[in-house]
Amino acid sequence: MAFTTSIRTAPSFFEGLVALKNELVERRAKYNVYRTTLNELQYLSGRELADLGMTRGNIKSVAYEAAYGK
Repeated sequence: MAFTTSIRTAPSFFEGLVALKNELVERRAKYNVYRTTLNELQYLSGRELADLGMTRGNIKSVAYEAAYGK
């Protein structure tokens, strides 16, 4: 009969820093998508927004959904 043992160690300090850096890069990229989308939609006229099925009131929520998917 064979036994297997799994030993998990806590991530090292360096691995923690790398994970933090990756998370910050991902957050910044999502924020950049949000800001770009928001700026582009704000420059559209009311008629152009209506053609897209949007109003000025929901520009922020559309930009947020585009960046964060919620």
